[in-house]
Amino acid sequence: QVQLVESGGGLVQAGGSLRLSCAASGRAFRTYAMGWFRQRPGEEREFVAAISWSGGTTHYADFVKGRFTISRDNAESTVYLQMNSLKPEDTAVYYCAADPDGYSNYPRQYWGQGIQVTVSS
Repeated sequence: QVQLVESGGGLVQAGGSLRLSCAASGRAFRTYAMGWFRQRPGEEREFVAAISWSGGTTHYADFVKGRFTISRDNAESTVYLQMNSLKPEDTAVYYCAADPDGYSNYPRQYWGQGIQVTVSS
């Protein structure tokens, strides 16, 4: 089993940056694909980014390409989402996710509790 805890959210002005962190527990972390999803107010949860077990492959939603970067540090059992050029429409609760399939482009088997990101004009 894997437990995921997000941190690093908060309030930022449009055009600014934030880095989200997701700390994972579990001996199998290094074999899991990891990802980020988000849920904007009144909308369904949507895919943001994913990374393979080794960090060698990444996958992004079109609306964040060129602005967000997903990475992982297996030695620290942590996955990151670097968010640059933030827009008000990026305001959402962001969720960390994991999948035992180390190459999944849409990890959704395990979930963190979510963390708020608010972008103001």
